[in-house]
Amino acid sequence: MNKITYYLSTLVMAATVTSFSVPQAQAQQIDSRLYSITSSGTLRVCQYPLYYSISFRNPTTGEIEGIDADLAQELANELGAELEIVESSFGTFIADLQTDKCDIGMFGIGATLQRAQAVAFTQPYLITSIYAVTRSGGEITTWADIDQPGRKVAVSLGSYIEPFMRDYLQNAELVVVAPPATRESELVANRVDVIMTDYPTAIKVTDEFDWAASIEPDEPLRLTPYAYVVPHGDQVWLNFVNQFIDTIKLDGRLVELAEKNQLGPIVAP
Repeated sequence: MNKITYYLSTLVMAATVTSFSVPQAQAQQIDSRLYSITSSGTLRVCQYPLYYSISFRNPTTGEIEGIDADLAQELANELGAELEIVESSFGTFIADLQTDKCDIGMFGIGATLQRAQAVAFTQPYLITSIYAVTRSGGEITTWADIDQPGRKVAVSLGSYIEPFMRDYLQNAELVVVAPPATRESELVANRVDVIMTDYPTAIKVTDEFDWAASIEPDEPLRLTPYAYVVPHGDQVWLNFVNQFIDTIKLDGRLVELAEKNQLGPIVAP
């Protein structure tokens, strides 16, 4: 093949690739949830309604409150859409996204490599360590008191804390709590001695209940970024949500709503 023939062949191949890539890009844009949300006028958000300071259903009003309740509404406003809350949990949100029950998960979901195999994470908006909450005046007063024989340590089913504590604990018994039961109810009922949680829950529980005391680890334990999740394969929608997070960081809404919900110290840079 001479140089001219090779050059012409290269041009034909480039034109062929371009002719396929443009329709593919257009198809992705049309198929994107961003397009369907703006067309339907409804944003479906998966939330776990038992997550203090993040997305907790107020038993008096029935409304979901917390930073992600606020930010879900902000996202809906940016899209010009009505907000529809789809109740989910840490054990079911991946299946809920994959079966198209919701467009996005917004409830302080820890971005882990294991979860990233099944769903796509946005950039982080919060970063937290693991904390403990126990009964005030009880036998557990320091972090060293937790991993002892006879202790029962509760974690939520499907949370990123569950597999970590399964490896971390050497002497205490791990108790995995599945919805509709909660770690807090197990602690109040004296069925467990301590619950392992994050900063949002530790702050909220100790603020609202005089029986609760939080314990911070001696050094940050399992620092984890919290992000939003969308199904794999929708880069257009993922890009839009990332731009939304960039925007609320820059215009101050993220800090404002974090401080409103007592989460100012863990806002992601």
